[in-house]
Amino acid sequence: QVQLVESGGGLVQPGGSLRLSCAASGSIFRINHMRWYRQPPGKERELVAVITSGGSTDYSYSVKDRFTISRDNAKYTVYLQMNSLKPEDTAVYYCNADVISRGSQIRSWGQGTQVTVSS
Repeated sequence: QVQLVESGGGLVQPGGSLRLSCAASGSIFRINHMRWYRQPPGKERELVAVITSGGSTDYSYSVKDRFTISRDNAKYTVYLQMNSLKPEDTAVYYCNADVISRGSQIRSWGQGTQVTVSS
């Protein structure tokens, strides 16, 4: 059993910053890719950023140069530093990880954290 728990969401003014965290716990041998998704109100969930176990990263066009994904492998934690936030960044943000657990790879999801960008 593997759990992912996000934290760090909240209300921020346009142009502001937030840092999201997502910690994995449970029976973990190794974590491969870790990702952040978001789901704006009334829209489908979309991939925001991904980081490999080796630290390679990729971003959606809409957040590139504003958001930074990073991870601490020792803590099984992934972060999303969000700068220059815009109202269109308002969404529920979810983390996702490919976890090697008990000899199998499973894809786990967090419960989500709300980010609201508004003046």
